[in-house]
Amino acid sequence: MKKLKKSEMLSRGQVEHVRAERNLLAEVDSHCIVKLLYSFQDSEYLYLIMEYLPGGDMMTLLMRKDTLTEDEARFYVAQSVLAIQSIHRHNYIHRDIKPDNLLLDKNGHLKLSDFGLCKPLDCRALSTLHEHEPGSDEEYREPMPMDIEGGRSQPSTREQSHRSQQEQLQHWQRNRRMLAYSTVGTPDYIAPEVLLKKGYGMECDWWSLGAIMFEMLVGYPPFYSDDPMNTCRKIVNWRTYLKFPDEAKLTLEAKDLICRLLCDVDQRLGSRGGDDIKGHPWFNGIQWDKLYEMEAAYKPEVNGELDTQNFEKFDEVSSQPHPSTRSGPWRKMLTSKDANFVGYTYKNSDVLKGMMNSPIAELKKKPQPKRPSIVSLFDNANTGVVCNGEDSGHAHMDYSGRQTDESHTSSFQRKSQVFHSGENGRL
Repeated sequence: MKKLKKSEMLSRGQVEHVRAERNLLAEVDSHCIVKLLYSFQDSEYLYLIMEYLPGGDMMTLLMRKDTLTEDEARFYVAQSVLAIQSIHRHNYIHRDIKPDNLLLDKNGHLKLSDFGLCKPLDCRALSTLHEHEPGSDEEYREPMPMDIEGGRSQPSTREQSHRSQQEQLQHWQRNRRMLAYSTVGTPDYIAPEVLLKKGYGMECDWWSLGAIMFEMLVGYPPFYSDDPMNTCRKIVNWRTYLKFPDEAKLTLEAKDLICRLLCDVDQRLGSRGGDDIKGHPWFNGIQWDKLYEMEAAYKPEVNGELDTQNFEKFDEVSSQPHPSTRSGPWRKMLTSKDANFVGYTYKNSDVLKGMMNSPIAELKKKPQPKRPSIVSLFDNANTGVVCNGEDSGHAHMDYSGRQTDESHTSSFQRKSQVFHSGENGRL
């Protein structure tokens, strides 16, 4: 479940992003994309209920394995290509492609998630976002220094030159969790044209995929630095800082694909569509139409539909919910804040029908024992129940096991008569 506070979305100018995320999830029907089940709202929050994928995410997998083999990486990069291509075909840019947002299902197949920064492109206009467009770059509010393209604050090459691949990998992993879940996040996968705010299009997603592929094979992102601002400077000056460590034994085809994704926009593979990337020699032998039918490169250990062992563990934060200032049904008192989110509610009927056969649904279908009524507690004449040593039926068993025809009224029956006849007014 994704929960968004309305007031924060308004104050941060995220209304268009919220709408785009909901619309994309409702519009795109693809096995490469996390499925939306419901979206709804109350007076304070917006809610997105999505399918749960118990296999974890790519970030957790990379933390556990350090690096992937080229065959493993090829499988997941290929599935990422299909996922990115599916949203591009609907004229959306994701703008936040990173390992955290690549989720694995119970079989190890990849699905793209978290569309909170996605942006729809008007197919009638140029497929490029510019800085003056409203909502085009709210997510990058941190002011970039004037010398991001060069000058006195250039990152020192000494920072990485004295570290081996293993040392850099260990340093990256120590900081990875903290960066991933901080409020600022990590800029390691952001394309240079996005950082420079000079206009960008769908190509920025392919740059992000190139950075992820580098991390899969080397163990850390290509422009990682101790300081996120230095990372931004390295990305902008990628010609100087894109280097493969000597210890990394990558094939020429793998290096070529990475270099053709981490380059200028007009030369970037994928600028004419995802099919250009599919045709790269590194993917030779991939059966694209059967990729999600194949056995996954990594099969996560999953013990049930609700297993969470493949995700990072976090301490639960106990916070008291803020009481609403409204009373009664909130829909009767819509404000201008609510008006911004009219039409947000959604239900995916097709997916929900398919879920009716899931183990959890089958469990819910099992008949539950009925709760006894008050009358049944006092009226056991035909059940042969013995209460406090007194028989409640006409035909009963005595202590010797013999059935008798003795008929008498038990104390429970007498109380029941009092209850129903109204004597004494109450019990």
